Amino acid sequence: MKTGNDATTRTEKDSMGEMQVPAHALYGASTQRAVLNFPISTVRYPRRFIKALGQVKLAAAQTNAELGLLDKQIAGAIEQSAQEVIDGKHDSHFVVDTFQTGSGTSTNMNANEVIAHRASQLADGKKIHPNDHVNFGQSSNDVIPTATYVAAASAIKEDLLPALRTLHASLLRKSKEFWGIIKTGRTHLQDATPIRLGQEFLGYAGQIERGITRSGARTSPAKKQTLL
Repeated sequence: MKTGNDATTRTEKDSMGEMQVPAHALYGASTQRAVLNFPISTVRYPRRFIKALGQVKLAAAQTNAELGLLDKQIAGAIEQSAQEVIDGKHDSHFVVDTFQTGSGTSTNMNANEVIAHRASQLADGKKIHPNDHVNFGQSSNDVIPTATYVAAASAIKEDLLPALRTLHASLLRKSKEFWGIIKTGRTHLQDATPIRLGQEFLGYAGQIERGITRSGARTSPAKKQTLL
């Protein structure tokens, strides 16, 4: 680390050489190199994706420990560190631009370095390596797609489905409210047979219900509505 009043950086080293990294940063040389190489935008990966990265790393550490491929003390520290990433405690250390090269290698290494550095602190200074330990048995080509799928599944469960269920319930209420209103149906830009306005809204509700099903959820039989 630099000395003096400007002691704001420390020296980190990887296979490509030394880098000056902010003294407070949990990340290392690979992440800092990516920050310098890709100053493209101010866009960073969102909280949900960072959480998913932590989940992937935690699961990998657990699996490697169960298989006897990773020292249990090291694995335990990685799991604890990854859980902190999942909980959003280290989001400010995920600093790589969303627009970057290749398969997301820089973001994968950002996660590896943050988790390794924090795990080393939790393991009383025992050196935990970003590649040899945190990324053991993994590649950016599987970590990043897996985290993407996990984040997408989380978004569907936590955001999309609740919104669709709220819309579905609202359309059902409107269907009942408008049931007594008779209007002219339309087809091929012409007047057709009479229809209840409530029937139209029940059709809208049916479309949303099918969307909920396609999203992986199932409508409870007790709550299932018929379009007839």
